[in-house]
Amino acid sequence: MCTMIAERIEVKGSAKETTRWFPIDHAYVSFDHPFDLQVEHALNIDFVNEAIGPGSRVAVELTEQAARDLVDAILLALDRAERSGATKAPSQPG
Repeated sequence: MCTMIAERIEVKGSAKETTRWFPIDHAYVSFDHPFDLQVEHALNIDFVNEAIGPGSRVAVELTEQAARDLVDAILLALDRAERSGATKAPSQPG
């Protein structure tokens, strides 16, 4: 059964396809059926720039555990960067 769990957020970054980098301005995050990963449901992230066209998309499909591990790794890296003084501003409370 489809979960219909999906979020769209604005992001500022870059993504790389086969031969080029391109700016991304949105990410679609869903927990639903993946296209390729062989599990019933996955955490699916599409980084896109719709203004450039349909080829400007990078998609990942992660198992639930892999997604949680990735979130932990991202937060750990950001915390370490903040403690080292590499970031411009401390994280804001939720």
